[in-house]
Amino acid sequence: MKYDYLIVGAGLFGAVFAHEAAKQGKKVLVIDKRSHIGGNIYTKEVEGIQVHEYGAHIFHTSDQEVWEYVQQFAEFNRYTNSPVARYKDELYNMPFNMNTFSKMWGISTPKEAKAIIERQIREAGITEPKNLEEQAISLVGRDIYEKLVKGYTEKQWGKRATELPSFIIRRLPVRFVYDNNYFNDKYQGIPIGGYTQMVEKMLDGIEVRLDTDFFEQREEFEKEAENVVFTGMIDEYYNYCYGELEYRSLRFETEVLDEENYQGNAVVNYTEYEIPYTRIIEHKHFEYGCQGGYGNTETTVNPKTVITREYPATWRKGCEPYYPMNDEKNNSLYQKYKELAEKEEHVIFGGRLGMYKYYDMHQVIAEALKCVRNCLNI
Repeated sequence: MKYDYLIVGAGLFGAVFAHEAAKQGKKVLVIDKRSHIGGNIYTKEVEGIQVHEYGAHIFHTSDQEVWEYVQQFAEFNRYTNSPVARYKDELYNMPFNMNTFSKMWGISTPKEAKAIIERQIREAGITEPKNLEEQAISLVGRDIYEKLVKGYTEKQWGKRATELPSFIIRRLPVRFVYDNNYFNDKYQGIPIGGYTQMVEKMLDGIEVRLDTDFFEQREEFEKEAENVVFTGMIDEYYNYCYGELEYRSLRFETEVLDEENYQGNAVVNYTEYEIPYTRIIEHKHFEYGCQGGYGNTETTVNPKTVITREYPATWRKGCEPYYPMNDEKNNSLYQKYKELAEKEEHVIFGGRLGMYKYYDMHQVIAEALKCVRNCLNI
């Protein structure tokens, strides 16, 4: 065998595994069907601005080991994720907090906000939420749900809120304080200079082949490597033998604008169902004035900005899969593929697609580290 490990996918899971395996003296080949490394966290510079090509990626974790691990490869800024939600002509802070409630109801104290929410929950009569709609109303009441959750969520997942599992909405924190920090995690930020240079450092000294489709040369690759680390779709690996798992896809429209500051925030969510995109990202705001547009004396103002509209899309074969659809039907189907995977002696499945799970970046890194340590007994 020419390689100890063939790693299919140059995203975060693949890059971490490759880095750790190479450190242990293993011969590693990384391939990716795209023309770049980094997977969905890939960033590239446009008009002096680091653009998140596949949607906003904000690193956050409470896992000190993971945080210290990524510090080896990049210096992180102090960016705090504080998205704004737009419903018609109304703007609300996210996550749901006292700023949101104050704007929604014209109140100022947690006691008032709790009283309104509790009354709306009582009126709804929900004791055991059976779907996303019921879960959302049981958390924030009907007003917040109707304006800020319903339309956005139905666009994102391509299903009615009553058809979606309740656990999805638990990703949204609810706070009775005036705090717009979306995440509860201890550590948060974005790599200065973007994610691509971080992944480049992970893959330094490792053979990488881009524009290379595993399935077009599968037999050849499997003969060259003793082990395969596969970060693509697990159902595709097994040629959809039990049927197709469901995913959600995304479409991005990016444009350069001749203005310093388009929307005043990195992420603005559009929560009306009638507006086809879920959010607009203005990339320069991820970097705290380093990209200009803040009018301070320390930075030369960048006269341009780059925005991206993000459209959810139905996934079909040939499209990029972004989110696994972890409902009961798909999780049950995944278990069949997982049983096949567990019988493999020389194939490892990782990442969102390989493990069919909605992982954030820090979770992907933790899983990759656990996986490579188990494989190499370190």
